Amino acid sequence: MSTPAGYFDGMYRGQDDPWHLQERWYEQRKYALTLASLPRPYFRAAFEPGCSVGQLTRLLAPRCERLLAADRVASAVETTRRRTADLGQVEVARLTVPEEWPEERFDLVVLSELLYYFDATQLDTLLSRAVGSLEPGGTLVTVHWNHPVPEHVHTGAQVADRLAREPGLTLRTDHQEDDFVLQTFSNVPPGEAAPASPAAFEGLV
Repeated sequence: MSTPAGYFDGMYRGQDDPWHLQERWYEQRKYALTLASLPRPYFRAAFEPGCSVGQLTRLLAPRCERLLAADRVASAVETTRRRTADLGQVEVARLTVPEEWPEERFDLVVLSELLYYFDATQLDTLLSRAVGSLEPGGTLVTVHWNHPVPEHVHTGAQVADRLAREPGLTLRTDHQEDDFVLQTFSNVPPGEAAPASPAAFEGLV
């Protein structure tokens, strides 16, 4: 069974930032590595479901022409809207994924600290929709805590094992630590070549 919705409502009740994302150096370092893993300097349209309080959203925004951030918890959505009010390229929506998913196509989808909350059935649906919403050659970024947590259905390593079986994804970055697993993938349709590496993109190789 996926993590119940009441868990998230309870975490945010009376707290703007229940995981202390704004103040922990661990989170700041992880976000820096996440941004460094992006294979292109800029993206046309990005989607960040499970945006929480918008800490990563603000960091992603300068790299995106348009960024849709979403969360299922109303108070988290309002916090992110408030924190990104000065960023005209950011739209914040209340969505419950995977049931609710935007119809548009993206060249970047960021799934950060999200996938371990879903059971196998919902995880299959979410990944199918994420890959289906990626443009050919688009980038999927995943980063997940790798220690067991009672409210988590999976660890980061288990999420990585499942991602390895998802059709259409080609692994481009694989950063694994004791604490978290960070991976990037390209959406490569059958018969098409993988996008150029960052060095090849700039003509270095």
